[in-house]
Amino acid sequence: MLEGQIIIHVDMDAFYASVEMRDNKTLIDKPLIIGSMPNERGVVSTCNYEARKYGIRSGMNIKEAFNRCPKGVFMHPNFDKYIRVSNQLHEILESYTDRAEYIALDEGYLDLTGKVNSWEEARKIGHEIKKRVREELSLTCSVGLAYSKIAAKTASEEKKPDGYFEIPSREDFVTLVLDRNVKSLYTVGEKTAQKLHLYGVDTVRDLQNKSNEVKMFMGKQGEYLVDLAFGFDDRKVTPYREEDTKSISKEFTFQKDVSSFKLLDDVLFILSFRVAKRAKRLGLYGEGVSLKITYSNMKTITRSMLISASTSDAYTIYENASKLLKNVSKGEVRLVGTGLYHLREEEGRQLSFADIFSTQKDMLKEKIQSKWQEMSMYYKIDFDEIKDMQNSIKVYDYIERMREVMDSMQKYNS
Repeated sequence: MLEGQIIIHVDMDAFYASVEMRDNKTLIDKPLIIGSMPNERGVVSTCNYEARKYGIRSGMNIKEAFNRCPKGVFMHPNFDKYIRVSNQLHEILESYTDRAEYIALDEGYLDLTGKVNSWEEARKIGHEIKKRVREELSLTCSVGLAYSKIAAKTASEEKKPDGYFEIPSREDFVTLVLDRNVKSLYTVGEKTAQKLHLYGVDTVRDLQNKSNEVKMFMGKQGEYLVDLAFGFDDRKVTPYREEDTKSISKEFTFQKDVSSFKLLDDVLFILSFRVAKRAKRLGLYGEGVSLKITYSNMKTITRSMLISASTSDAYTIYENASKLLKNVSKGEVRLVGTGLYHLREEEGRQLSFADIFSTQKDMLKEKIQSKWQEMSMYYKIDFDEIKDMQNSIKVYDYIERMREVMDSMQKYNS
């Protein structure tokens, strides 16, 4: 049996655009830009490789993209379609291991440690994944096989699109990245790179040479970055579990058990603002939303779902938590909670509708206002005092008032 980790990183090539080209052959070989339309306020979500030749990239203002490529094909994203294809991809990947960690709809790590007896076996699986993705999904992916997560991610980027690359050892990794920009270390975003630049660190070699200074000024983060520069990365592939995956969550325990799922839904709306407030304060976005329910018999269940694009938006958290709530068993409930998981910083995250379209942001604001008004009318409570979510105790006092109102209505109607 091999020693050390054996990790595969799978990354779909220009995922959204590739799905659209697969489903509409007339788009092939044309610059395809997924996002808002040129006459709308918004940005690019993603684009195909043909469009990238014009310098178009994710997050670019849509009008700049149009100026660069006025003959390009502009389309709105179809997130429901992309989620369906992502689920099909996950079925393929999970046929090789039970340790899969998805960091986006189109990207994930597979831990083959203990699943294979040789590097050649792992290589065979890597090529087989590419073959199955092509045959079963009519799409292409890039695959990296390596000894660690950062090396596997680096390997999958090395020969894009439709590439395959291996980094068998720490020495191979260091040789490959030594004279590259420090941002080639895939945990280093723009802000961290700017901070390192202040210390005269532009390349991975600089990071090695100035390791003591970086550790001194950046503390534990600096120690971690220096380890990566020398190829040390012992992070594990971690399938999502509510109890052991980093997340931001808020929950509420009722003074009396509740049976009204209307009330639970409304409480999730309020808790979503608490989650969003913390996420924004930390500068983090979640790739998935979770729901937690504890029934009166103390049975606790958790449900979770990956979402179309990372978010720190309260209403998006609420909408997805509400969907999860609709699919759990009815009963007397003592605790309800929601949260974000698979957290990441701004750099490299998938864009949401609200990121792409200015009008979508306005629609979300209207939905939020409408929901507050509906709750105010239903419970006969003015929620203005807690909308900023500054005082958690006051927020929870309001939730108890809502429960008491619901109790009174249920007694009256019984």
